[in-house]
Amino acid sequence: MLEALLFASADPLSEDEIEARLPERVDIASLLSELQQAYAGRGVNLVRVAGKWAFRTADDLAFLLRREATEQKKLSRAALETLAIIAYHQPVTRAEIEEVRGVTTSKGTLDVLLETGWIRMRGRRRTPGRPVTYGTTDAFLDHFGLDEVRDLPGLEELRGAGLLDSAVPIDFLVPSPDDSEDLKEDEDPLETGDMFAALEEEEHAGDRADGDDDPER
Repeated sequence: MLEALLFASADPLSEDEIEARLPERVDIASLLSELQQAYAGRGVNLVRVAGKWAFRTADDLAFLLRREATEQKKLSRAALETLAIIAYHQPVTRAEIEEVRGVTTSKGTLDVLLETGWIRMRGRRRTPGRPVTYGTTDAFLDHFGLDEVRDLPGLEELRGAGLLDSAVPIDFLVPSPDDSEDLKEDEDPLETGDMFAALEEEEHAGDRADGDDDPER
């Protein structure tokens, strides 16, 4: 029954969703572990993504499906940098993203990431102007095969993958990412209708930005 539920579901299922459909007093955790082991060496694996469970093609067989996959437009370097900053520094405002990148960020970059469903507007910072704060979503975790945002690579992993310069300062630290739904002490919640107002504010800010290195256009 568990296997059928997971195969039939279009989206990953949480343990609560699974429990609601199975007989009472069933040990869900034990069944998931047993099913995960049963599929461990097969072409499809049972994996935990964003705190939920789903079947995914085994990593070592992904190349077989590439020719069948719909070709997607690649994100620009600016969009990838912005996404990485949001993932590691969330909750983060547009101004804070620009401070880390060292260049202005166009509204188009944030629009692209919002459209993919990988980032979301969290709230408003309790600072002058009350700028919008951004964070990642479950769709971000699902796409990148992460159970939680803390599974993002740390300093040594980034170094090992050649993504960090070997000459980085000794005191350089990679932030410990946190995508908790709870607002921080310096955040206010978005109010009804606030989402559209926030989008308009970002659009005006994008119109005022000069010298943007962003190649989204």
